[in-house]
Amino acid sequence: MYELSQRVVLLVEDNPDDELMTLRAFRKSNLHNPIVVVRDGAEALDYLFMQGRHADRDPSIRPQVVLLDLHLPRIDGLEVLRRIRANEQTRTLPVVILTSSKEERDLVEGYELGVNSFVHKPVDVTAFFEAVRQLGMYWLVLNELPTALPSRKSA
Repeated sequence: MYELSQRVVLLVEDNPDDELMTLRAFRKSNLHNPIVVVRDGAEALDYLFMQGRHADRDPSIRPQVVLLDLHLPRIDGLEVLRRIRANEQTRTLPVVILTSSKEERDLVEGYELGVNSFVHKPVDVTAFFEAVRQLGMYWLVLNELPTALPSRKSA
């Protein structure tokens, strides 16, 4: 199992202000885990599937959780989620949609596609920091993931 400080967060966020606030919230909460930031859906998929500019990243470093915005350039967050759940290697990866969207259809579709949690980004900075602190504590400290995916046996 990864040590707590080795549990990587993949932050998929195209808004520089939201990215900065999220990073500050993690630091302020004393969560010093490595955070990989990608700025669009295509780059998120490249990182997760080790392709494109992320083709030679260390395959042993698997994110503990993906914080996924919905309204992203190139490939939107729901399509990223769909592809994560469709792939055997990433199917069980925890994904939290962290978005400013208040659209009911985004919430419903996110859960239909298998998101683990859906969190609205609070507008208030203090509330945002608290939301990120709670997310970090749960997904990086309390939640346990297997060190490797179980192999599928053919019937």
